[in-house]
Amino acid sequence: MTIRKVTVLGTGVLGSQIAFHTAFSGFDVTAYDINDEALTAARGRFAKLVSTYRAEVDGAGDGKAEKSADAIVLTTDLAAAVEDADLVIEAVPEVLTIKQETYRKLGELAPERTIFATNSSTLLPSDLKDSTGRPDRFLALHFANDVWRFNTAEVMGSEDTDPKVFRAVAEFAAAIGMVPIELHREKAGYVLNSLLVPLLNAAMTLSAGGYAEPEAVDKTWRIATGSPYGPFQMLDIIGLNTPYNIMVNRDEDGKKLAAWLKDNYIDKGKLGIASGEGFYKYS
Repeated sequence: MTIRKVTVLGTGVLGSQIAFHTAFSGFDVTAYDINDEALTAARGRFAKLVSTYRAEVDGAGDGKAEKSADAIVLTTDLAAAVEDADLVIEAVPEVLTIKQETYRKLGELAPERTIFATNSSTLLPSDLKDSTGRPDRFLALHFANDVWRFNTAEVMGSEDTDPKVFRAVAEFAAAIGMVPIELHREKAGYVLNSLLVPLLNAAMTLSAGGYAEPEAVDKTWRIATGSPYGPFQMLDIIGLNTPYNIMVNRDEDGKKLAAWLKDNYIDKGKLGIASGEGFYKYS
């Protein structure tokens, strides 16, 4: 079961990183998004990643980073994007209905051999598998933000996932320089977000409730734990739309935090680092 041609669906913050790093690792990569505006934004993200890799990643000099960006095929044509893909990595918005509809289309367009992998932060493969038309060739492959630096790739199948597919995707993750983290059972949030999401929610609860400003929460976390980032800095890196989409569909407490995030930040264009401002301002 060979993986050489990879298609990434969604060119947001993490989707762009996955596409770029996969191309940098020598794979043929196509990146799909819904319109030309999204692809223009993707080109900007790839250009920034070129600079980042040249500064931080061994072997990115001598034009390799630039060649990696140039080699990525960008398209708004979903059929063309997946027509010869060995692996499709889905990184579309964290909304169940959007992901389900995406997989229904994919199941009709992609070759039978194609493996589908979701980068969903919180949804289970079993939430999506029936939409794919190929539950045996579907699983989750979850990356951490800043993939070149925090290089884990969590691999989690459903009870229907073919073990050979699971093994092929774990080997692919290793081939692009990730450390495969294999989960033996389905768990919402995998390992990373099972630890991280409660921290981020607790931080937002503190500030939304008027107990402490985001800067004070972050300072406390950094000093007390030695972490390089506080939870609000992490949220800015992730982008505020992602936690909003997760919380707005949760319990009443989650909906209240989502409303606070929307009213005070998202509606004011403060979406995180990508927009130049979130909980902090960025040059």
